Amino acid sequence: MASRVFRRVREKVVLKGDESKHEQTDAWSNRDLIPLPPSRRTWSSFHYFGIWTLSSLNIATWQTPNTFLTQGLSVGQAMAIIILARAIITLFACFVAWCGVRWHIGFTIQNRFTWGMRGSFIPLLQRILLNFIWNAVQTWNGGKLATVCITAIWPSFAKIPNTLSPSLPTTTYEMIGFIVFWVISVPFLFIRPEHFKRPFQFISIYCGVGMISMMIWSLSIARGVGPIFSKGETIASGAKWNSSWLMMAGINQAIGQKAAGMTNGSDFSRYAKRGKHYLIGTISCLWLTGTVVSFVGLVTTAACQKIYGKIYWNPPDLLMIMMDYGQGSSAARAAAFFLALGFGLTSMFENICGNAVAGGIDLAGLFPRYIDIRRGAIITFIAAWIVQPWYLINRAAAFIAVLNSFSVFLAPIIGVMCADYHLIRRQHIKLSALYHPDGSIYWFTHGINWRVIPAWIAGWAPTIGGLIVSVRGEKNASRAIYQLYYMAFFLGFSISFLLFYLMNILFPMKTGTQEVDDTDVYGTFTNAECERRGIISQDLTQGLDPTAEKSGAVEGVASMDSKSAKFKQWLKG
Repeated sequence: MASRVFRRVREKVVLKGDESKHEQTDAWSNRDLIPLPPSRRTWSSFHYFGIWTLSSLNIATWQTPNTFLTQGLSVGQAMAIIILARAIITLFACFVAWCGVRWHIGFTIQNRFTWGMRGSFIPLLQRILLNFIWNAVQTWNGGKLATVCITAIWPSFAKIPNTLSPSLPTTTYEMIGFIVFWVISVPFLFIRPEHFKRPFQFISIYCGVGMISMMIWSLSIARGVGPIFSKGETIASGAKWNSSWLMMAGINQAIGQKAAGMTNGSDFSRYAKRGKHYLIGTISCLWLTGTVVSFVGLVTTAACQKIYGKIYWNPPDLLMIMMDYGQGSSAARAAAFFLALGFGLTSMFENICGNAVAGGIDLAGLFPRYIDIRRGAIITFIAAWIVQPWYLINRAAAFIAVLNSFSVFLAPIIGVMCADYHLIRRQHIKLSALYHPDGSIYWFTHGINWRVIPAWIAGWAPTIGGLIVSVRGEKNASRAIYQLYYMAFFLGFSISFLLFYLMNILFPMKTGTQEVDDTDVYGTFTNAECERRGIISQDLTQGLDPTAEKSGAVEGVASMDSKSAKFKQWLKG
């Protein structure tokens, strides 16, 4: 009886795939892991403009100048760090994600040809851990914006009594905001990434207009900016670190905050209709918009310093002050509500795309028979209650420093990925070998490419000491330890990149590194792409007209006469 029930439950839970579309479901593959066919590659330049806008139009980017100004750097130096760091982030985002653009596979599968089929679980587990923690932390931060919205509607909410235990490092006020933000986010987890265009359009325009309006309002009321905007360098002559080292540390820190997004860039680049769409959207927004948002945050904060006589870098705090100084008027509350809503929506979709969807793909790589993107995203969101971010934010500020410094481990992963794909394999991949371990050229030694392990460890070994002493707050550690740590991303990437390349020269792989499939096994490519790659199109093997391009997502959906299909088409744009 019990075994029969278990069998029925298992049959319900196991994912189903459309074999006619090569959506095999087994220990290594499911619908969301196979190379994306043309019908699911729906993202244009605006999609990437949208996703990077969500990554830029947020509180963290708004507050970025504060990090450097409090260290004694000038406004000019702080903006120089942001401009340079954003340029480097953009470069690496394109460099790492190009595999997804060309072969239409994500980070989960991309690691199999570098680490081996089993070895790929090492970077995968790191990413899953980060996704769980960052999702919880960003949901908690989004909850603070939810409390502003609720307070704008019901001002008495700000004075709600705390009914939680004194031992908990949070209040009823904060917990309600967290719950509201979490609940509102959940329905969006059911939207597949190929249907994100409309949400991207609405949220990026809404929040962008809101931020600019906030800056214009503050400048018109203050009639100028406060003294922080003209702040010069205030580093003491006997300080341990001069401006050069502080700027280097700042660049490393700024890159580190985006390292996780760079690492799994192919999870989203694989949705691109064409390579140019990814490049245009990424360069125009990740670099330019991110820099502009930091500048807008600086100007608005400086103007509000003149209005309120105090510096408020955190937008939720600033919006609450705006309501107080507006004496709770309906106009002040309405302004605070719509501005907080804009910040909240960007936080929500950045969290869904960057953590929940990415976590869903990574979990699918571990349990492909049972987990797809949607189920994995839901699991990642449920894990927020297990992580309990109120402890991390309110009691363990050093832990957040660890998260921001996780590039110590991610930079070496990026290094071996880039060396393998661009230099060793010269952008050649045999897709069929990534999903079938028996006889696969990517099985290596018991499923692990042993060459990558020493290269990865060598990348983070010199800088882990600096991370440890920084978290502990030790002041008397060796200067060299800090100097290595301040260059962690560049050292980690360079050491692992070069060492992995040398390992492959000294101990070359027995199987060819330039192998590709003879035919388009998964129906991944258009006929034009097959011609460029020298691959036989599936249309030829099936006796179809090779001059007719494969139908795209628009035609496929349009033929479905249902409200659901029409709604999906509207979401896609």
